Amino acid sequence: MEGLTIGGVTPLSPLDYPDALAAVIYCQGDPWGCPFSNARPEAGGAFDPAAVLSWLESRRGQVDAVLFSGGEPALLAGMAETLAAARDFGFLTGLHTTGLFPEALASVLPACDWVGLAVMAPRAAYERLTGDAGSGAAVFASLERLLRGAIPFEIRTTWHPGLLDEAGLAVLAGELATAGAIRWSLQIFHPGPAPEGGDVPPSAFPARLVSRLQAAAPRLTIDVRT
Repeated sequence: MEGLTIGGVTPLSPLDYPDALAAVIYCQGDPWGCPFSNARPEAGGAFDPAAVLSWLESRRGQVDAVLFSGGEPALLAGMAETLAAARDFGFLTGLHTTGLFPEALASVLPACDWVGLAVMAPRAAYERLTGDAGSGAAVFASLERLLRGAIPFEIRTTWHPGLLDEAGLAVLAGELATAGAIRWSLQIFHPGPAPEGGDVPPSAFPARLVSRLQAAAPRLTIDVRT
C-alpha cells in the first residue's frame, strides 16, 4: 500500500458494496475539494498503510469485499497494486471514484470487481463546481469507459440543492440516459443540523421531483436512497 495516505477505516459495512459485507478504506487526497467527499482531511492520514494491509489480511472470512473510497483513490500511487493485493487475500475489490481522471481510472480498472462512479452535475455545470473547464467531459468519458466495459458499476449522485437546482438535476437525468446508463442511485446531501434560526435542510427527495426526473429519462431506473 505504499503511496497511499489513509485517513480512516470502516471495519464492516453492509451498505457500501452491493450484496456483500465490506471493509471500507478512506484514502486522503481530494484535488477538487468536493463538498460530498469522504476524504476526511481531519484524520490527517493517521493510519499506517502497511498496518492496514496486515489488518485486511486478518479480515479474511469476516468480510467479503474491500472498498477504497476518498477523495480520488484512482490517482494515488500504488492503488492498482493494493487492489491486486486485496484480491490475493480473496476479497472482492471496489472503488469509489469521481471520474474526473479517466486515464487514472482506466489504469486501476483491471484490479476492480465493482466501481461506484459519483456524477454530481450535468456536463455544463461541472466547471462551476470544480473550477475546471474540462471536468464535465472527463466524468462523462469515465462513464463511457465503464459502459463499454464488463465491470459492474453504479452511478451515484449526492444532490445538494444549494449547488444544483431541480432543473439541473433533470438535465443530468437526461444526459445519463442519453449516454446509455440504465440505473441511477440518488441521495440527498445531509450536512447536519441547521444553524439556530436557519432553514432545516431537506431530508428526502420530494415525490414530485422523482416523478420529474423519471419523466426526463423514462428508460432510466432511479433508485432513491435515504
